[in-house]
Amino acid sequence: VQLQASGGGLVQPGGSLRLSCACSGFTFEQHTIGWFRQAPGKEREGVSCDSDNNDTPYYAESVKGRFTISRDNAKNTVTLEMNSLKPEDTAVYYCAVKWFASASICSRGGAGMSYWGKGTQVTVSS
Repeated sequence: VQLQASGGGLVQPGGSLRLSCACSGFTFEQHTIGWFRQAPGKEREGVSCDSDNNDTPYYAESVKGRFTISRDNAKNTVTLEMNSLKPEDTAVYYCAVKWFASASICSRGGAGMSYWGKGTQVTVSS
């Protein structure tokens, strides 16, 4: 199982970034996949998760209206489009998956997720 996150970087406040997570080694469909982040000195939090069923995607309150998660089952990838970035979005972002779970698993901060990718740093600063 491999999850490869990419797309992080340095961006000014108000800017945008697109994170991608390329997955392999497991059946992508029926897996809930999500993005989590951890800032220095803070607990890991669930940013957004998608369960690939009729479940509504989960978004943390702090990113609603600014971030959008999408998945491409044909390419085994999930993308997090991040707009109107704020300094408080600065963190290491990780993608993770769990088979057949509700998108609300995101609210547990990553507990219960089965596989993790290495993180990608997002820095929002002027």
